[in-house]
Amino acid sequence: MQETNNKTENQEQELDINHLMQIRREKLEEMQKENKDPFEITKFNRTNTAGEIKANYEKFEQKDVTVAGRIMAKRIMGKASFCTIQDCDEKIQSYVSINDLGEESYKAFKTFDIGDIIGITGFVFKTRTEEISVHAKEVTLLSKSLRPLPEKFHGLKDTDLRYRQRYTDLIMNPEVKETFLTRSKIISNIRKILEEKGYLEVETPILNTISGGATARPFITHHNSLNINMYLRIALELNLKRLIVGGFDKVYEIGRVFRNEGMDIRHNPEFTMLELYAAYEDYHDMMNITEELFSRTAMDVLGTTKINYQGQEIDLAPGWKRITMIDSIKEVTGIDFNQIQTDEEAVKLAKERKIEIPDKTKETRGDIISLFFDEYVEKTLVQPTFIYDYPVEISPLAKKSVKDKRMTERFEVFIGGREYGNAFSELNDPIDQYERFKKQVEAREAGDEEAGMMDEDYIQALEIGLPPTGGLGIGIDRFVMLLTDSTSIRDVLLFPTMKPLN
Repeated sequence: MQETNNKTENQEQELDINHLMQIRREKLEEMQKENKDPFEITKFNRTNTAGEIKANYEKFEQKDVTVAGRIMAKRIMGKASFCTIQDCDEKIQSYVSINDLGEESYKAFKTFDIGDIIGITGFVFKTRTEEISVHAKEVTLLSKSLRPLPEKFHGLKDTDLRYRQRYTDLIMNPEVKETFLTRSKIISNIRKILEEKGYLEVETPILNTISGGATARPFITHHNSLNINMYLRIALELNLKRLIVGGFDKVYEIGRVFRNEGMDIRHNPEFTMLELYAAYEDYHDMMNITEELFSRTAMDVLGTTKINYQGQEIDLAPGWKRITMIDSIKEVTGIDFNQIQTDEEAVKLAKERKIEIPDKTKETRGDIISLFFDEYVEKTLVQPTFIYDYPVEISPLAKKSVKDKRMTERFEVFIGGREYGNAFSELNDPIDQYERFKKQVEAREAGDEEAGMMDEDYIQALEIGLPPTGGLGIGIDRFVMLLTDSTSIRDVLLFPTMKPLN
C-alpha cells in the first residue's frame, strides 16, 4: 500500500511539474512574440557579486552596482516587491518598485519565476531590518528557467537525485558548493607545497597499450585507427618513473585514474590521484612529505590540524606514529610473524583464525601477513599512522628491505581506519623487476584479473638506469573527504558514476 501511495504521489508531482513547465514555456513564447527573448542576450556587464557587497557595505553604501543571479525568493506587494537572487558567492535581496522601473518593466518583473536568472542595476542600502539590499533601478531577464526548482522548504534531499542532478544540488544546497570550493583549495595548496619543494608538474597518457603501475582490473577500449585494444590507466606510476630515468629529479601529477571494480562509499570507477617521485630519496623521505602535505593543507585550508571526521577526533599535526606491518599485527593480536618462517605455518595460522584466503596463489607467508593486517589492524588506526615494511608478494614495484629480503621498503598511511596513501623506495633493479612482472603475468594467466602485465619498455628504461627514488601516491578524493567530513566519495565528486535510470 505504501509503495502504491508513493507511486501515486510521484505521478501527481510529475503532473504538477509538467503543468508548471507548460506555463513557463507560454511565458517565454509571449516574450519572444514581443521580441524580448532572454536567450538572445549574449553578455551582461555585472560589476560586483553579492559577497563583495556584503563584505564591504561601507564602501558600497548608496553606490550604484550591477549584480546578477538566480531568483531564489520573491515577494510581491502591489506596487513594490522584494526578491532574493543567488550568485556565485551568496544571496542578496533587492527592492523593486513600479516607481523606479516604470509600469511596463514592473509588470514584466512580476511574471518572472523562481529560478529565472536576472540582472539588477541599482544602489546599495540597508532595509529597516538592517538587511543589505540593492534598490533596483533596472531589472533584466537574462535566462528563463523552464523547469521549476525543487520545493524550497524541503529542497533537494534525495541523495541519488542530488548526485545525478548536481547542478540542482549546487543551487539548493549551499553546503555542497562549499565542499567543492574546499576541494579546489586543497588541490591548489598541494600544488603550492610541491612547487616550493622543486617538483615539476607533468601530464602523462591516460590511454596505454598495457595496464600497469598497480594491481587492479582495467577498463579496456579499442583504438580504431591502430586496430588495437588500449587500457585506461589504473595508476600514474610507470610513466612518471620513466621521467626520473630521463633526468628530472622531482615530478608529480594530479590526474584521473580508472579501475573497473566495485563501487561503494570509498570507491568510484574514476578518481583523482596525486603521485610524486623524487630521485635520491627513499620511503622515509616520503613519510616526511606526506605528513607535511596533510598537516600544512589542513592548516592552510581549515586553519587547524585538529579535525573531526565522522565523529572521530583526529590530529594531523606532524609526529605521526610509524610502525612496521609485522609489529602492528603483534601489537593488536599478540601474533609475531617474525617467528613464522614458512608459507605452510602462515596458512595453518590463517585457517585456525578462520581468515579466508582468496585462492591458491595467495597461500604465501607475505599474503597471509597482509590478510591478518586487513582483518585485525586497519580498523584500529584512528590517528595518522605509517604502516611500513610490506611483504614482497603484495609490493611488485617496491625495493626489497636490506634487513629482510622477504619485505619491501613500502608504507601506507592510515587515518580514521582508512588508507590514504601508498609509497615505496622504488625498485630500480631491472632484473628483479622483470622477475616480479613475470610472477604478475603468471597470476594473470591463472585467472587474477587484477594482476599486472609485462612492461618490456619499462624494463628497458630501468636498464638505462633509475637512480634511487622515493615515490608516493595519495588519493585526492579521500583526502577531500577527510577535510570536509564527507561520508561518501560521491559527496566530493561533482559528477560521480551512476547507473542509468533506464
